Amino acid sequence: MPVPCRLPRGLAAALLTLLCLGLVSLRYHSSLAPSAPQEPSRLSLSLPRPRGLRLCDIFIAVKTTRAFHRSRLDLLLDTWISRTRQQTFVFTDSWDEGLQERLGSHLVVTNCSAEHSHPALSCKMAAEFDAFLASGLSWFCHVDDDNYVNQRALLQLLEAFPQDRDVYVGKPSLNRPIQASEPQPHNRTRPVQFWFATGGAGFCINRRLALKMAPWASGPRFVGMSTLIRLPDDCTVGYIVECKLGARLQPSPLFHSHLETLQLLGVAQLPEQVTLSYGVFEGKLNVIKLQGPFSPADDPSRFRSLHCLLYPDTPWCPQLADP
Repeated sequence: MPVPCRLPRGLAAALLTLLCLGLVSLRYHSSLAPSAPQEPSRLSLSLPRPRGLRLCDIFIAVKTTRAFHRSRLDLLLDTWISRTRQQTFVFTDSWDEGLQERLGSHLVVTNCSAEHSHPALSCKMAAEFDAFLASGLSWFCHVDDDNYVNQRALLQLLEAFPQDRDVYVGKPSLNRPIQASEPQPHNRTRPVQFWFATGGAGFCINRRLALKMAPWASGPRFVGMSTLIRLPDDCTVGYIVECKLGARLQPSPLFHSHLETLQLLGVAQLPEQVTLSYGVFEGKLNVIKLQGPFSPADDPSRFRSLHCLLYPDTPWCPQLADP
């Protein structure tokens, strides 16, 4: 019977060792070779991208009083608030069944006086500020009940500011800083000067700055600060921002009050403005200059005509006939 051929024991061990080393080397060099690009996973494609500022990030506070519920607020509810209802809160001094039906929880009845005095106005501003802080939203915008708010222009203005910057934006009512006396210990006073945005044109503050203002502006502290410097609510906001925090007002020409000549604004400029107003200035009716679609008799504030200019699809706006 033939005897099977066998390798010597030492040679077989050597060959086995060489074989193992070869396999290890092959795996090592394979790991160094560049791999083909892989297709992104479905999970990575579904990650949310950073979004820009949206209207739902803005808290719009309207200050009013019972005397103007019918003459002013009904107009705002029919026009710009109809487009921003979820973001708009009306702060007043008296309960109103009609407003409650239209606004629901967005009608805020404060415990403030109906007087047009510094303490009463500051009381309502404090209520607005506290409600904003509790909302968790990104921007606080205050307006009066004779302002029209253009939501598109407002959003465009606010989203242009960097998120890592303290922002207080509005229109100064004076062409110079206001001067005041700040009480000091031992019956002394210190002269201070600062810029402020007039509340009659509206102003906005981002949350980053508002949180820094809280030690002087939240709760009863705001009314106390107003009393301390003996100035109204909008001046008090400027005092806290500039004198207490060292921040600065960012002036903007896009906010308007009834104390300026509104007729100077051209029709082509109107869609770019953040707020507009109406009223009587120097004994004359002060409104924007806008032809139709409603007559001055039917629309003395020109807010309905303005609303139809901005939103011609509004159901109650007159539709232009086809040529």
